[in-house]
Amino acid sequence: MAILERKQKSSTIEIDLTGPEGNAFRLLGLARSLARQLDYSPEEIQDLMTEMAGSDYEYLIKTFDDHFGNYVNLYK
Repeated sequence: MAILERKQKSSTIEIDLTGPEGNAFRLLGLARSLARQLDYSPEEIQDLMTEMAGSDYEYLIKTFDDHFGNYVNLYK
């Protein structure tokens, strides 16, 4: 038996865009949840959802990163 030090837990969320977590609907759900936690107003959340869903997947990822890049690491 060994006594090991606990790894320091990172406060950022990590998402592999090639896996199921990278699904556009999952990202939209996470964006909504994070926006609520960050005290976005209901109107700001709706505008964000409309903007993210308004174009292609690459734009959705860019918009997500613009808003939540300080809290979430996205990996391709």
